[in-house]
Amino acid sequence: MRVNNVELAAVAVKREQYPSDVKPEIAFAGKSNVGKSSLINTMVYRKAIARTSQNPGKTRTINFYNVENMLYFVDLPGYGYAKAPKAEIAKWGKMIENYLLKREQLKAIIMLVDIRHEPGENDLMMYDWLRHYGHNIIIVATKSDKLKRSQLPKHIAMLKRAFKLHENDILIPFSSENKDGRDELWNVIEDFVLLSITARETTDK
Repeated sequence: MRVNNVELAAVAVKREQYPSDVKPEIAFAGKSNVGKSSLINTMVYRKAIARTSQNPGKTRTINFYNVENMLYFVDLPGYGYAKAPKAEIAKWGKMIENYLLKREQLKAIIMLVDIRHEPGENDLMMYDWLRHYGHNIIIVATKSDKLKRSQLPKHIAMLKRAFKLHENDILIPFSSENKDGRDELWNVIEDFVLLSITARETTDK
């Protein structure tokens, strides 16, 4: 999908600050500095609507981006390393958990991992937690441009083994530099959005 209109619609730390409409939401989760903001910017054809930083832990709120007035991209705080007191990190964790467990508009979660490395303990724990609660998960393996083309199959296989993916599970190599994976990811997102809209229309009848 080509995006012409996108805006930051809400910045939230609690449920009362979430958007009040029923647009489907696609959330972005990953450890600090894995490239969530760069991925969102690439997906919406912008350079800096989501702020990028070299400092892990910059995103400390749940940010809702209204995309074409059709859906929200939801940027969650990164998990793992952050230069902040433990009490504040724990507060972010609770904020993320409340959103993931209670938000009915959430239709799928894009979980980012660095394609160059084995997933860390936090990645595996997050993936298992999301599966336990029945979320639709799209694994996006970022920074694919940092590998040679010939290396990609080996690293994709490594990630599939680590996460114990099944045949129908989704893993998409992605590069914010050369835009590889953008069209494929949009196709998957549009499928979830269409399913959500169809289900809502059926319920409203």
